[in-house]
Amino acid sequence: MTSLNQKMAEPTLNVRREAGIGMIEVNRPAAINALTVEMLEQFTDAAVEFAQDPQIRQVQLTGAGERGLCAGADVRQLRELVLSGGDVRGFFETEYRLNLLIATYPKPYLARMTGITMGGGLGISVHGSHRTVDATSRLAMPETQIGLFPDVFVSWLLARLPGEIGTHLALTGASINAADALRLGLADDCAGPVPEPDPSLAGSWIAECYAGNDPVEILGRLGEHADPAARAAADELAKRSPLSLAVSLEALRRAAAFGDRVAQYDQELALAVRLTTGPDFIEGVRAQLVDRDRNPRWAHGSLDEVSRAEVESYFVPLD
Repeated sequence: MTSLNQKMAEPTLNVRREAGIGMIEVNRPAAINALTVEMLEQFTDAAVEFAQDPQIRQVQLTGAGERGLCAGADVRQLRELVLSGGDVRGFFETEYRLNLLIATYPKPYLARMTGITMGGGLGISVHGSHRTVDATSRLAMPETQIGLFPDVFVSWLLARLPGEIGTHLALTGASINAADALRLGLADDCAGPVPEPDPSLAGSWIAECYAGNDPVEILGRLGEHADPAARAAADELAKRSPLSLAVSLEALRRAAAFGDRVAQYDQELALAVRLTTGPDFIEGVRAQLVDRDRNPRWAHGSLDEVSRAEVESYFVPLD
């Protein structure tokens, strides 16, 4: 029988070698494998070691438990870091270096994106060379719900999806299943039967409503559209941080101009530090995860209150 002390001592990252394969398992199943900075550091060390080991021909990423590969960064830990005056920049530097390492990994990197694979969980998986989904997979970037933006370089991918689907996913945080992940090029193969795609993502309303750079106009078009899926998206956006929505839209548009993920690093880091140290992130995490599903009190009452000048102040100048 496993004792309580033994359970508490279990590593949060399991690393091993198996027949020429470097196995990395994120191991916090009770927290859907949410990533702490310590896990990110250990993950990076393991990935670098495997890359340099001539006996390792492939790396495989999995998540412990049945709920999903990874729900993202441990935003509760990140919130406590902000409140204590800790090194927020260091957290994101560690995370983003790992994301870029995976995107440029010199060996095949297989990520099994089972169940909930969101936020930072996509950062450690979707940039890999071989991405597998299954019938349980739910992929999403829900950061606007807690006053952040779709980071970990996923905005670079979303900006390149057809028909403004990436804009819809970035702003609403809507999740997609295995079929849509395959269709959109965010996954490479499916283990087992492929589920039916989400019919709402096939509607022309997405391209019609999300065009342009003005979030107020986008929200207006969604709310007035005849398709009920569009009006549902408008309702969802109304719950999100107005500042986060405006900054996320601008980040997505700028991401389209970057030639690769590395070129986006400075923007990614600047936005992450600025937003996490602002009031909406502290409030968003508290409302969703501390007070449990309370309606957050955002710094801006609506998108109309977010000026263009304020949005631009969040971005580093482009060369």
